[in-house]
Order: sequence, then structure tokens, then C-alpha cells
Amino acid sequence: MDRAAIFWDISPYVTLAILIVGTWWRYRYDKFGWTSRSSQLYESRLLQIASPIFHFGILTVFAGHVIGLVVPPTATKALGVGEETYHVQAVVFGLIAGLSTLAGIGLLIYRRTTRGPVRMATARSDKVMYVVLMLALVVGLYCTLQGTGIEGHAHVYHYRNTVGVWFRGIFIFRPGGENMVGAPLDYQLHAAIGMVLFCLWPFTRLVHAFSAPIGYLFRPYVVYRSRDAVRTRDAGDKNELVGSAPRRRGW
Repeated sequence: MDRAAIFWDISPYVTLAILIVGTWWRYRYDKFGWTSRSSQLYESRLLQIASPIFHFGILTVFAGHVIGLVVPPTATKALGVGEETYHVQAVVFGLIAGLSTLAGIGLLIYRRTTRGPVRMATARSDKVMYVVLMLALVVGLYCTLQGTGIEGHAHVYHYRNTVGVWFRGIFIFRPGGENMVGAPLDYQLHAAIGMVLFCLWPFTRLVHAFSAPIGYLFRPYVVYRSRDAVRTRDAGDKNELVGSAPRRRGW
């Protein structure tokens, strides 16, 4: 078997092991560090602009990767979405999501490098994470741009028939590394950078994504209502709330 194929067969499981064990270790021994380490107190104006743009983009990018890698072409065809229609939608939404994420992280990096207090609060792990994430975004956008014809490619590469097969095979322990060997170099580079990012995940601020308050979307409404003041037996002519503690001197 080709060495490159062996690499693509083994590296996903090394990545998953580091991600799972590292996340467990971080939660077990660094619960107080399990946070996004917000720097909003140092500067909020740029953060209020950059953060929503970045999170909108990255969530859309994640959804696009799930659809493109997890859902096989036969499933989308069964839903009436042809290959050409899927390709156009993937390119359009991929560019919007990728550019939004790139703009958001660009503003976040600008904020961290130009605002003194924010720069002082930036850890080394943040700097490494930003570099790897930027590389993943740039290479991913290049892969998407190939599908528009801007790069002069006459043949559109259908990654779902190779990269998607490799990705789905990981979870049934049949990754088929030869599928990645046959993929273009930019797709291989994008996948490799992505695995590096997941290896870094447990040791950076990215762990806060595992603590997203999703439960707040489904919890019942919290209703606040005022209680009418009623006359109590010991209150005399004063109106006090039922259950209220009597006022006492503070000395």
C-alpha cells in the first residue's frame, strides 16, 4: 500500500484520539480555563461587529461541510437535487460563508493586534490557533473558487466522490486512504490543516464551542411578575410583601 494512503488511513484516528482525550483532560483538570476568555471588557466596539460575522460564517461553513462530506450524492439526488444544482449552491453559499468567516477573523486579529489591553490578554495558543484557522479558511476558499471557473479549471472536481467517501469511511473503520491520494493537492492540504486544527482544539479557547448554551433555545419562558403589597398582621398600617423579611437596622 502507498505510504500516502497509509497516512490518510491512520491520521484521522490519531486526530480523533487527541481530540477526545485532550478534551477530557481539559475538562477534568482545567474546568476554570474552559472558557472563551472574553476580552469584551477591554474593547467592545470592534468585537460587536467582528464576533457575529465570524460566528455566522463559521457555523455556515460547518453546516456546509456536514452536508458535503456526510450526505452522499445518492441522498441529494433522491431529494431531487441534481449534481449541477448542488454544485452551484455549494459554490454560492460556500463563498458567502467563507468570506464572512475570513472577514470576521480578520477583524478579530486586527483588534487583537491594535488594541493594547486585548493584545496583552492574547495567549500563545490563541496566536497558533488563529494562524491555523486562517490557513484552513484560505485553502478552503481556494478549493471553492476552483468550482466557479475563475481559476481556469474546465473540469469541476466532485470531491464528494472521493474526499466524502474517505470521510464517511472513517466512522465505519474503512477510511480508504486511496481516495484522498487521488484528490487534488489543495483538497489534501485543506484536510490536513483541518486535522491539525482539531488536534489543537482541546488546548485552545475553541473548547467553548462544546459548551454552547443550546438548552436555552428549548427551555420554557421565565416569567417575572410583581407581587402586590398586602397588609400583614404585624405590619400595622404599612403595606409589605408577603414573605418579606422585616427591615432591621444595619448596626
